[in-house]
Amino acid sequence: MAVFGFDYEVELSTRPEKSIGSDAEWELATNALVNAMQAKNLPYHVCAGEGAFYGPKIDIKLKDALNRRWQCATIQCDFTLPERFDLAYVGADGERHRPVMLHRVILGSLERFIGVLVEHFAGAFPVWLAPVQAVILPITDRVHGYAAEVAQALRAAGLRIEVDAKPETLRYKIREAQVQKIPYMVIVGDREAANRTLAPRLRDGTELKDVPLEAFLSRLQEESRIPSPGKFS
Repeated sequence: MAVFGFDYEVELSTRPEKSIGSDAEWELATNALVNAMQAKNLPYHVCAGEGAFYGPKIDIKLKDALNRRWQCATIQCDFTLPERFDLAYVGADGERHRPVMLHRVILGSLERFIGVLVEHFAGAFPVWLAPVQAVILPITDRVHGYAAEVAQALRAAGLRIEVDAKPETLRYKIREAQVQKIPYMVIVGDREAANRTLAPRLRDGTELKDVPLEAFLSRLQEESRIPSPGKFS
């Protein structure tokens, strides 16, 4: 969650009024989850009676840019369903043992997580996460060859690049790229082709001039690195 820039809260949901399993199984499962969170030094609060009918669970609540909470990841500890389904495995001692079932989803519902992610960034994903990291905008047909060369060099470095060679005005192409919230619009004209440079325009309107291809490539590669998760906050 920290990699995507989310703050989050941890909840322990305990036995609901309608449940299956013995008191001893529920106590064992609940203590297992508590011990796991304590081992990771994760602060949490208890949501009494909000567990699944078959076992307690850890719920991860994401906080988006508007400070709204969203239930996504969850980990559930289940001693009761293996009993119901009569599940067993043969241990190293040659005897049959009852397994413990862990129900785990890292992102929760993928559709919900993507929806929260889009809202969190308002569609303006950072370079490392953007589906298209840069779009090349040739001004005239004369520079299409150089634009294709630039795109090939960037793609060879593993970057996600498109070329907008439609016969439209530069202003139209820039506006379209801004609506799509593409991080970089790379303008290529006669001057850039002659000097083997680029004129990148950032999503916020900042314009760069006479940037060598190698320098722009290094910049994109640096911004494409997946960030290391920060400390839990």
